Amino acid sequence: MRGAFFCVKTMKNTYLPGRQGLYDPRFEHDSCGVGFVCDIKGRKSHDIVAKGILALEHLMHRGATGSDPKTGDGAGILIQVPHEFLLKECSKAGIRLPKAGDYGVGFVFLPTDAKERKSCEDNFKKIAEEEGLIFLGWREVPVDDSAIGKTAKESQPVIKQVFVGRPENVAGELAFERKLYIVRKQVENLVRGSAVRQKAFFYISGLSSRTLSYKGLLMSTQLKDFFPDLKDRAMESSFTLIHARYSTNTFPTWDLSQPFRFLAHNGEINTLRGNINWMKARQGLLESGVFGKDIKKLFPVIVPGGSDSASLDNMLELLILGGRSLPHAMMMLVPEAWQDNDQISEERKRFYEYHACLMEPWDGPAAIAFTD
Repeated sequence: MRGAFFCVKTMKNTYLPGRQGLYDPRFEHDSCGVGFVCDIKGRKSHDIVAKGILALEHLMHRGATGSDPKTGDGAGILIQVPHEFLLKECSKAGIRLPKAGDYGVGFVFLPTDAKERKSCEDNFKKIAEEEGLIFLGWREVPVDDSAIGKTAKESQPVIKQVFVGRPENVAGELAFERKLYIVRKQVENLVRGSAVRQKAFFYISGLSSRTLSYKGLLMSTQLKDFFPDLKDRAMESSFTLIHARYSTNTFPTWDLSQPFRFLAHNGEINTLRGNINWMKARQGLLESGVFGKDIKKLFPVIVPGGSDSASLDNMLELLILGGRSLPHAMMMLVPEAWQDNDQISEERKRFYEYHACLMEPWDGPAAIAFTD
């Protein structure tokens, strides 16, 4: 049948078609609304969160919906870990949090099947403890799905936050972030390779002591009502990174909503296939003084099936946690047009020329907002 996509609803595949005709899931791209609101003096407040949500709501023209007018392509917000809010809410759930910075929080999509959900939760706890972290518990994130569309509801996962503490032998924030990264990658790989039928529902949006996201298969105007947490006055941050997704040539899903762990992206990475293939080719040669033998636990660095934006975020995460600064990593990944450019210094040209030997440019993005 010409001009039709055949989408099969299964436990493994939530309304996504396989490769057919001119469609190939490898060519997933986004064209979205992206922005941020911040206090330039770094002062945390609920006002910044509220203004970020307001800005997101004004990006409705940059987001999209499908044939179901109440199911958006995705919307979300990334903020600093709101310690006072989490302290209050976790005490209700019987979770005792240590001081700010001494625990990591993950925003996790889980299977709707109770048995499979428990399997994923048990695997997370097992790996966290094997890596020497202190497992603190799970908190179910309250949601109000009364206003979202039928398509979004049918593929809606159970959403929880998970908390893990920093042991005394992990010194410093960056070392803790690396350990959380190692845990997350192992859990993802374990679930991906398991017999869990609803593995497509499982996704760890982030696991960090620094940042926390709230996102989903939503319209920009649905976010704050879907997540009542965001209306709490104790929900404070000095910045908000926001994103409204417009899926061009792609199929929207809960996990591909943005922001990701470090960035929100609008545009298309036109060199995506080459970037991914080159990364696969050099992956076995990677060495790291900070990860040591644990580097192999991070493979595959770029998660299969992600969008171009998700793949770029995967790569940025490795570079930052591998020891490079955020500006350094972004200049490696997305260099300006430096050849034959008389407007930039020779020193900067040499920077780009050197890093071109290490990393091919991820070419084509229209706009990226990013943070660590």
